[in-house]
Amino acid sequence: MVAGPVAPGTGWPGDPATAATPVADSAEQVRELASGAASLPELTARQSVCRACPRLVAWREEVAAVRRKSFAAERYWGRPIAGWGDPAPSVLIVGLAPAAHGGNRTGRIFTGDRSGDFLFASLYRCGLAVQPGSVRAGDGQRLIGARMVAAVKCAPPENKPTPGERDTCAPWLEAELRMVAGSLRSIVVLGGFAWQALWPVLAGASFTLPRRRPAFGHGAEVELTGPGGTPVLLIGCYHPSQQNTFTGRVTGEMTDAVFTRARDYRG
Repeated sequence: MVAGPVAPGTGWPGDPATAATPVADSAEQVRELASGAASLPELTARQSVCRACPRLVAWREEVAAVRRKSFAAERYWGRPIAGWGDPAPSVLIVGLAPAAHGGNRTGRIFTGDRSGDFLFASLYRCGLAVQPGSVRAGDGQRLIGARMVAAVKCAPPENKPTPGERDTCAPWLEAELRMVAGSLRSIVVLGGFAWQALWPVLAGASFTLPRRRPAFGHGAEVELTGPGGTPVLLIGCYHPSQQNTFTGRVTGEMTDAVFTRARDYRG
């Protein structure tokens, strides 16, 4: 079994990049390549090969080489996780970062871990996914009118990216928001870190924001104005981490209520 990250364009299901995809090696190059992407597929390809944050690159590749014992026979993706789903979504789902043995292993955010099991089950019940679960890229899962993105594209040590890593990664999300803004009706933000990370990105993507930034909370709502002048509802949702789901801090019914609200806003 080959260890280490998957080389672009070598046949991994859903790999958006090729060997010719340009690679960002610094925060300045992230800004240049994000703003210069001519299409959503080009943008996601560039996201998936970024090497701008040395600590994150080292960690994600170490995890992909060493691997967890339960996945020792599997190849790990070991690269940044690009946005995926509907290219013209009405609902955008924003998470923090991929899990070391979830998205960093499978190549798709919330795929192949317990948080994803919980999340996809809710999306399926709410008509936003075609299957109630997703274990690997290429398993037939497809989002319906929805798209998933991460505020930070690489798996961070202890699930804690630094403020500098968050800010370096922000232009990728800002560019993606600009590209999908025309179809957006709602944005669901999973967890407080993603909520805080998203506000400056929204401003940079020409969304009109309230004068005061509301506090994060499950079911918290803020009506924004998109770049085209249409209303976009921002909704907070507790992150479907095992800690939250096992303790009952967030339940399936609570998550379903958020996604139903997001799905039906301006529907």
